[in-house]
Amino acid sequence: MTRQSGTATDAVEIIHRRLYAGRPDRIKELEEARANDEIARNILALRTQAGLTQAQLAKLTGTTASVIRRLEDADYEGHSLAMLRRIAAAMNRRVEIRFVPIRRTA
Repeated sequence: MTRQSGTATDAVEIIHRRLYAGRPDRIKELEEARANDEIARNILALRTQAGLTQAQLAKLTGTTASVIRRLEDADYEGHSLAMLRRIAAAMNRRVEIRFVPIRRTA
């Protein structure tokens, strides 16, 4: 973080101060958005590494391509553990759940 005359010049720091500092509800929403994004990215990465289309993965998991499309959308909030396990099984993987500390920011 670069500071000049006591003001923040780093864009991320400025955004954080304006939108998140002292607002635990917004920080919680940000963490949830990050988690949804991470799940979506992981599903997309697994599927593309396997060389599968959304329709092909859907067939392997017993669902539709539109469901896979939603799961790969970072804004989707309805991930179920059962569906994640079905996707993992189709890719010869398993789902691992970890509990990690929440990052606290001022």
